[in-house]
Amino acid sequence: MTSLLSTFTLQYLTRLTLTTTPPAFRHRTASKAHDALRAMSSAPPHRLFQLRLDPLTGNSEWVVLEEDEDPQNPTKALLSSTSYLDMLNDSRRNTAFHEAIKKTLTRPCHVLDIGAGTGLLSMMAAKAMDSTHTMENNGGEGMVSACESYLPMFKLMRKIIRANCMERKIRVFCKRSDELKVSLDLPSRADILVSEILDSELLGEGLIPTLQHAHDELLVANPQTVPYRATIYGQLVECTYLRKLHDLHGSEAHASDCVLLTPSGLETAICVKVQQHAMHCDALSAETKLLSEPFKIFEFDFWKRPDSRGETELQVKATSDGIVHAVVSWWVLQLDCDGAIFYSTAPKWISSPLTEAPGLVDWCDHWKQCVWFIPGMGMPLSRDEQVSLEALHSETSVSYNLRTANPRLEVDPRLYNSGHHLILLPERIAIYGDREWRIAMLKAARSALEGKSSPLCIIADDSVFLTILIARLTSSTSSHVISMFPGLREKGHLYLQAVADANGFSMDRVEVIRRKTCLTLDDTNQRKVDLLVGEPFYHGNEGMLPWQNLRFWKERTKLDSVLSEDALIMPCKGILKACAMSLPDLWKSRKCLSGIEGFDHSVVNETFGACGDLPELKEGPCLPYFIWQCGESKELSEVFTVMEFNFQEHIRTCYGKTKIGFTKPGVCHGFALWIDWVMDAKNSIVVSTGPDSRYWKQGVKLLSKPVPVGPLGSCDLGESCLVDINASFDSSAGELIIDSTFSSL
Repeated sequence: MTSLLSTFTLQYLTRLTLTTTPPAFRHRTASKAHDALRAMSSAPPHRLFQLRLDPLTGNSEWVVLEEDEDPQNPTKALLSSTSYLDMLNDSRRNTAFHEAIKKTLTRPCHVLDIGAGTGLLSMMAAKAMDSTHTMENNGGEGMVSACESYLPMFKLMRKIIRANCMERKIRVFCKRSDELKVSLDLPSRADILVSEILDSELLGEGLIPTLQHAHDELLVANPQTVPYRATIYGQLVECTYLRKLHDLHGSEAHASDCVLLTPSGLETAICVKVQQHAMHCDALSAETKLLSEPFKIFEFDFWKRPDSRGETELQVKATSDGIVHAVVSWWVLQLDCDGAIFYSTAPKWISSPLTEAPGLVDWCDHWKQCVWFIPGMGMPLSRDEQVSLEALHSETSVSYNLRTANPRLEVDPRLYNSGHHLILLPERIAIYGDREWRIAMLKAARSALEGKSSPLCIIADDSVFLTILIARLTSSTSSHVISMFPGLREKGHLYLQAVADANGFSMDRVEVIRRKTCLTLDDTNQRKVDLLVGEPFYHGNEGMLPWQNLRFWKERTKLDSVLSEDALIMPCKGILKACAMSLPDLWKSRKCLSGIEGFDHSVVNETFGACGDLPELKEGPCLPYFIWQCGESKELSEVFTVMEFNFQEHIRTCYGKTKIGFTKPGVCHGFALWIDWVMDAKNSIVVSTGPDSRYWKQGVKLLSKPVPVGPLGSCDLGESCLVDINASFDSSAGELIIDSTFSSL
């Protein structure tokens, strides 16, 4: 039985990783999972397989953890990066579910909780059935069955249920719901379903197949459910920033560097995945023009079996002249059958009876809005013009097509089926289309190549831009460009073949290393390398912490034997920068849990990396965020340097120490950290990945407790004026440790 549970856990972890990691990482993860599954049959019992990634090599492996091992140690890093803590700190969500469950459970019955997580909904149901009112009027006893397939969370759920003295009222199963069997696991079909398996798109966590199986196998006919119904709404918007996130060809038309990433005829050779993209659209409200009223798209009733596929066509009237760049969508939950309890993920600009609920009151990160990009430059519309919106939902996603009386907007499917087609994240598309970024790279490359007539150059990362740029700038027939492409691999090679002619270089001067992670002189025909470059950018690592791109430093060290004595390294160094920040919304979403609707959750605080009353010397993790999407934020200090990384040297452990003052009064919740890449030896070309740019995630180190601060000379009693920062970078693990000590004069 135990080894079977481990198999379930591995399958869940594999599925979780494949749905939350970028495309370049997924196929490698899948192969690792198959290897682990083959080994599972011979693995001893009481073991859990967990995927671990080395950020400085990009290598991942399945490691075995003892099931009896303290889950607060091996699983802490994994669980602290999930949305559990943010979700459990969403008081609107918690209250809405609690009120609906109390309203729905009017008699003792069998309740099923699917995807139980910490067991919060199960405990709500057990308490509702155990209330004096319920027992006096109906008599009898009810029962709650809760299933949670992820073993670390299952173990935490048991602890939480035990801490709330409910272990005799709730039966827990470490299984997926489609593995539960009536008579074997459940004594009977359940009368009521309580479940929250929703993502920002609504369907991405498998809502439809889960409900289908539950209605077929686990629930009585015409069951009661919480939630009762979910409705998806949408709105047409114009927003230049959203266009830049997908229209590389349009942005590239304004570039002046002669690099053609998307030449004519191959306009979508680099593009984003055709899907909805979760985003905090409130952060874009000032630059977003609404071109329609909100409209209802799909409705899903939890109390009946949903269809796997659905289509609808809506006639949407334009409310203003403009260009449709995207469809912004959100959903509204009706939690009770009477239509009195709602929860909405709408942007704050929405407050309409049509949505049946006001927009979000509090910032939260676990549910965002979704954005569907309109191809190319967008669709021009005139006020009062009718546009036809076709919507299609599958079991796990929703897609759209927009058309007017003009020819239908669509992408040539041949491009999506061709081998040279590269799918990148929206922010990477925007970076490649950014004119200032491209000019900086052009200047740096020209400076690095100055005086080199026939250089041998290596692109150490996944930069197709630098590969094409260097190939264009080195026109000599004896020059040679080697691209490592550790993430893109064969796709990068096929892409270069497709765009080579348009960019004026021959593929006999460009070589892509598909498998090797380290080169020898045999790979370079005994030639020493004159130039080693990178952005740095590693496909599949986009969502990681900024210093994990110091993988470039690791790669540079591994390639030392093939570098010439005067080889130029670009970038030549990285500077870790930081700024003290007021981040009340983000801090609130990560704060310690105590009583959630009266249920004790304090047992999970350390495991989830919560801020607040943690044990002494315990601090929360550094996590990656787009600062500009983190709700309310305010810079409280000047930007300061924490430490520098010199790429002329071999990778090594680094330390930094500094003291800074505050420039503005406020409450400090933590520090934003990022890396500025110094591209040239003169320190004249610097590419910053800080909060002023919206294309990169920053690292955020939240304080255990917020600290009131003020500028020097104006500190009131109880305010800090200075902070000492101590930091260390572990070159073996790729981890950054940062400590802060606040003081007053």
